[in-house]
Amino acid sequence: MTYLIFGLIAYLLGSIPTAVWVGKAKYGVDVREHGSKNAGATNTFRVLGKKAGIVVLLVDILKGFFAAFLPYLCDVGAWQSDELITVQILAAMMAVIGHVFPIFAQFKGGKGVATSLGVLIGIHPPAAGICILVFLIIFILSKYVSLGAICAAIIFPISIYWVFGIKSIWLNGFSILLAALVIFAHRQNIQRLIAGNENKMNLFKK
Repeated sequence: MTYLIFGLIAYLLGSIPTAVWVGKAKYGVDVREHGSKNAGATNTFRVLGKKAGIVVLLVDILKGFFAAFLPYLCDVGAWQSDELITVQILAAMMAVIGHVFPIFAQFKGGKGVATSLGVLIGIHPPAAGICILVFLIIFILSKYVSLGAICAAIIFPISIYWVFGIKSIWLNGFSILLAALVIFAHRQNIQRLIAGNENKMNLFKK
């Protein structure tokens, strides 16, 4: 029952369609009808500009972070470490799934990158730092947000196992599953990258 409650709360938290609500409330625009038609931070930057994009990015990151932090709101002192990480992982995955398939937005959400980042920060901040660094390097050099996100997703399980030497079956499995989910969400971007017609974004362009 505890797992079910945490999973449901995390899914509802992840389902908050930040890009859709900000676009409609502030600009009268549904971002899913413009640009890449994706309800995420990247498309918000493209369609509504930097101010709206930053708001959506931060809120989506916080959704993932708070989902991973949920177990700490209870009496975790009575829990075993394996139980704690298991509940964290369940809540984290449900938050990402909620972002990709939000119940509050007809199950048409974003690709889960920002929410995944929040999850990583909540579960393993050092690994999250490596992922952010990889994303920024790839993005700045290539100007492809999608390529940076995919590379960062791949680096996560590698850093967990090889850099930090974590041998937890739950955390290792979660890192691989989360990377697979992010890559799956970018399957159309991968096709466009291969075809050479993926959209670029200049981080420093006014």
